[in-house]
Formats: sequence, C-alpha cells, structure tokens
Amino acid sequence: MTVRSIRAVAAAAVAGAMTLTAAGCSTPDDGRGRAAGGKDSAVVGIAYEPESLSPLLGYGKDGNSKIFDGLLTHDAEMKLRPALAAALPKVTDGGKTYTFTLRKGVKFSDGKPFTAEDVAFTYETILDKKTNNASKTELDAIRTVEKKGDHTVVFHLKYPYAPFAERTVLPIAPQHIAGKQDVNHGPFTTKPVGTGPYVLTNWSKGEKLTFKANPSYWGGAPKVKKFTMSIIKDDDIRATRLRSGDLDGAILPPNLAATFKDEPGKKTLTAKTFDYRNVTLPSANPVTGDRAVRRALDVAVDREAMVKGILNGAGKPAHGPVPTDSPWFAKGTERPHDLKKAERILDAAGWRKGDDGVREKDGQRASFTLWYLSGDKLRQEHALAFASDAKKAGIEAKVESGTWEAIEPNMKRDAVLAGGGSPADPDFDQYLLLHSSLAGDGFNNMSRYADKTVDDKLVQARRTNDDGKRKAAYDAIQKTLVDDPAYTFLTHIDHVYVLSDRWKSLSTQIEPHDHGLASGPWWNVEDWQPAK
Repeated sequence: MTVRSIRAVAAAAVAGAMTLTAAGCSTPDDGRGRAAGGKDSAVVGIAYEPESLSPLLGYGKDGNSKIFDGLLTHDAEMKLRPALAAALPKVTDGGKTYTFTLRKGVKFSDGKPFTAEDVAFTYETILDKKTNNASKTELDAIRTVEKKGDHTVVFHLKYPYAPFAERTVLPIAPQHIAGKQDVNHGPFTTKPVGTGPYVLTNWSKGEKLTFKANPSYWGGAPKVKKFTMSIIKDDDIRATRLRSGDLDGAILPPNLAATFKDEPGKKTLTAKTFDYRNVTLPSANPVTGDRAVRRALDVAVDREAMVKGILNGAGKPAHGPVPTDSPWFAKGTERPHDLKKAERILDAAGWRKGDDGVREKDGQRASFTLWYLSGDKLRQEHALAFASDAKKAGIEAKVESGTWEAIEPNMKRDAVLAGGGSPADPDFDQYLLLHSSLAGDGFNNMSRYADKTVDDKLVQARRTNDDGKRKAAYDAIQKTLVDDPAYTFLTHIDHVYVLSDRWKSLSTQIEPHDHGLASGPWWNVEDWQPAK
C-alpha cells in the first residue's frame, strides 16, 4: 500500500465509532437520503475519506477526481483520452519530450481561466522537496516544465519514462489560489477549487463530502446536480443504510453484497481490479526477515480457499502485485498451496517444531505479530486465514487490530495486512513497493525489502519505452520474488457495488487499490441518468 492510499485510509479510521453512529442516524434532510433530494441527486457510501483534497499532496493522482481534471483522463476501457489537453501529447526526442496543447476556454470553478501557468505550477510544486507528496518519485523523470504562451506546455524529461503520459491524469491546481498558500497546510487542502464537473460544498470530516454540479464545466453541465459521498467505515452500517434507501449505492465486501442478490430495487456491479491484499514481511524482524520463513509462508497459504471463502469467488489468487490475467504477469511464478513443501523448507533451514507446535531456531520462536485495520472485515478475514495457514506450518502469527495511527509505529518489526495495486502501469505500484531507496519511507516498501537485482530491473523498466525490454525486466523481478518474497501476496479482490435501480446504464472501470472517491460506478456520475 502506498503512502497516499494508506494515509487516506487513516483519516477515516480515526473518526471512531461515535462519529460513524452519528452518520448513520442523522435525519434525512442532511443531503444523504433520497427524501432530501430528487431525481437529479445521488448519495453513495464509501469506506474511507482522503487526508487532503489537494492534488499537490497526492489527491486524485490516478484520475477521476470530481473536483479537478488532469491533462488526460481514462475512458471506460482505461485508455487515455484528452481532458484539459486538447489532444494526446506529441512525443519527440526519443521519448524525452512531451508537448501538450491545452484546451481553450476552460475556467476554474471560481471563474478564473485555466492556463499553462497552472500546469507548470502543479508539477513544479509537487516536485518541490518541501511538498509532502509521497508519490513524487513517479515524476522523478521530469527535468523541466516549459510554458509556451497560455496554451502549450512542454515536459522535458531526464530520460525516457515509459508511463509518463499515464502520470498526466493527475489533477491541475490553480496557481492563483494554491500558489499563495502553505502547500502542506493551507486552506486549499480542504477547500479546493478546480476545473472539474463538481464543486465541493461541504466536508464534514468522518461523515460526508457534498458536491454541487459545476454549471460551467467545459465537458457539459452534469446531469446529477447534487452528489454526496457518505463516509461509513463499518461494512454492516453501509449495508443497512443501503437497504433502508438512505444510499443510492455503496461498496460492500463480496459476502455482504451477496445478501442483496434477490432484493427488489437493487442491482450489483462488479469491477475487475489490480487491488491486492498481502502480508508485509519486515526484514528487521528475526522471523519474517528469514528467507526460509518467507518462502515457506509463500507456499503455506491457501489462496484458492481465501478467494472462495472470503471473497465469495469475487477475485483471484495473488502471486505478486501483478494479477495473473495481466499481460505483465510472469507465467510460471504461481505458488500453489503446498504445506509439505513449506515444512521441508523450514526443516532444512533449522526451524524445528516445539512441544506447542510452534517452530524454533537458535532460541528464536517462529512467532510474530500481524496487524490489520480495525473495522475492515476483508482485512480481518485475510489476516485470520493467513494466521491459520501459517500455524499449520509451525509459524505463529498473532493477529491484532488497530487504526493506522496504532499500526504505523510498529511496522518496522511487525507484519501488516496491507494492500495496493494500480492498473495504469506496473511501475506505479512495484517501484514504491520494492525499491530499496524507499525502505522505511512512510508506507512505501513496508517490508524494507532490499535486493540489487530488483532495484536494477525496476529502474531499467521505467527508463525505456520498449515494451519487450520492460516485460523482461518485470519478469525478472517476479522471478526473484519467488526465491525471496518481499511480501506474502494473498488475493486480488474484485470490487463489488450494490446500487439502487433508479439509475440506468451504470458502468465500472478496471480499478486500483485506492478506490472509492473516484472509482466504482460513480467514476462518471456526472453522466448518470434516471432510469425513469
């Protein structure tokens, strides 16, 4: 899980049960329920909220922000198309120069014009060392951002960075507002102004975000005039409010979503994703840092059983950050469940079972703590299943729950039931997840993994536009992880949404781990239309 995604989760986690209860019991005139709106209002339930709404700090970097636009965006098939840019970029100089012609006549929601100045300001500010944007390494290839008048921007790169165009979906901030504030703590972080289809009208932390349509949106006035995202951490409460008609839609764990199968007025949409769940294996811990333990855990876990029992079939086994049906997956790196092999690996490494069934080596018990985010049923169930499988091999994973604030100080030595995944490009997830330069950098490289081959291949893969060379590099990384796993990957999870049938022609995209605010069926809520 990247810094951005995990910190976004943290903000919701600290809200606590009292806030969530209040959110569930508010009166219907607060903008959430159908009684408070009409055919042109929609309310959805999401699990987490962001820490900030500033794109300068990482908000919306994968696209689909309701408040902002990027130079490019993704269509329903995840193909890049123009947004604030009038066309796809012209790429020259062997992939080191990207020239964008900007769309004319676009205005921010405060009426000020959008220009090349705003584009340069956004990228240059993100790259500033003083800006607290944990994903700035994804823009490390940029050497300079050149403005040519009001409607042309040229990115000059240090080296060919294969996924650079995918990075230009990140939202553009207004220089005339954000440029006059403290980038990390100014009011823009919670009261943003953008060019997007919606304008934020209120953010009640831990409860909801409300938006109104931007009538002067360059893409056309949204058909849904009022849009509310109710932040409901607890899965059961989200389901209850959906069943009561308080929500038009919500994301739910697969097993809970299945209870709506025959309910009148409800329909289910499933989105394919790159979203995985894994267990971090901290190198500083004498147990999880042992290569034999890592390899044993990798084959001791029964991924198929987790997909069937926890996900109700809505997902697939994960053998690394890349899904098995992705063209970037290295065939032959699957790790089938094999408990006997796990035991042989541990036996050969000198880990012997004690009287209580837990292995021991040189006085060190094969025991470690495994944290998961409290209130997250999927993480809890994955953690318990992992611990059960590990125990059969003689390894004790002591499961604990807590908020991210409680978990973070312990991540150097304790394992965490984490997650991540980005469909846009294999670089976006793997570099932050595995490169040794990011070991211990917040929530990047949480296992503090270090392998020279992996480091070299990560750099090679991002510095060429040759797909064949990139595939070979990522194949080598995945093969290295078979011999020395940095994490125990468990499942790739399909996201399941239950919605009211009063909306027609809803769709989803292939989704990242960091979903909810701009993914799901509301990725294009501005185009929703009533069924009747």
